[in-house]
Amino acid sequence: MTSWDRFTVAGRQTDCHVFEGDGTRPIAEANMRVKYVPERVGLPEEIAEWRREIEAEEARKEAAGEPHRWNNPRFAVRRLVVTRTHTAEEPVVTLTLCDADYFDFLTTSINLDRTQRNGLTLRQRYMDGKDPLDAPDFMYCSFGVNVAVETGRDGKMLFSHRSARVVGPNKSKWNSSANEGLARNHDLSADGRVSLHAVARRALREELAVLDSDDVDLELLGFGFDLRNNQWAAFFRAVLTDLSENDLRTRWSRGVEDKWEHDDHAFVPADPESVLRFVRDQPEDAWTPCAPALFYLALVRGAVRARGGDADARYDVEAIEQRIVGELDDDEDVA
Repeated sequence: MTSWDRFTVAGRQTDCHVFEGDGTRPIAEANMRVKYVPERVGLPEEIAEWRREIEAEEARKEAAGEPHRWNNPRFAVRRLVVTRTHTAEEPVVTLTLCDADYFDFLTTSINLDRTQRNGLTLRQRYMDGKDPLDAPDFMYCSFGVNVAVETGRDGKMLFSHRSARVVGPNKSKWNSSANEGLARNHDLSADGRVSLHAVARRALREELAVLDSDDVDLELLGFGFDLRNNQWAAFFRAVLTDLSENDLRTRWSRGVEDKWEHDDHAFVPADPESVLRFVRDQPEDAWTPCAPALFYLALVRGAVRARGGDADARYDVEAIEQRIVGELDDDEDVA
């Protein structure tokens, strides 16, 4: 691959690159391997200067009693390798992580278009027209786990709207049902292991009050890359077998650990037509870059499972999506 091809849905090209997965089959938990290397990500000196600027500014804001961003230990993505098993050709993924922190991520994410002394921006040097795996690990100091949730009792897809209080570029936008960034203080076990499935369950618990004891059908569908904000993302589908919209809203009324992260939720019938119309009918700039791709893959997975594992069910979803796009074209012709 020599360019960042962008995921398109409902007639819109997003800022998401789908790196692995088409929704037809999940990546088994046993085939998702995470390797942790306890080495600090290295920043070139000019980039390290930018990081010191951020650190000093956030310290100034904190001292002045102003809203500020606090640093926390994260991971940098060193490698993401996808292979297939010999017989069944099932996907096997190896993700290699090293140490980074939130200020490392801010240094690159908010400075992607800042010109360096060599005359190039980070986007020009490492992203535009380049293979995503060729960039150095200091460019990838954030990894998000995104979950598309369906309620099993009443068949609703859940869309979450990020609060204006959330720090970062995706505030006040429609996003995945639940989302968590990998954090060393939460997700690195004492024996050095990291589980993406465990992070997805943490996202469900902290943001949606889905309990560890709840029956959750959780599948890892693939990986994407946020081209706008320079972040890797894992895509999960979760079916809450015994819960409905009303069950979740009742729980939220009693308190949610991270309730402040969202200021609105939309429950939409989980059939492809309803979900794709919801995606289409929101303003294009009202979405985070990777959310539409996540929900599309979740629709494909639901269709495949409904047809007993027939991968051709993806074309049923594609046909509905094309029909919805055709409606837009007809409206434009009338106008």
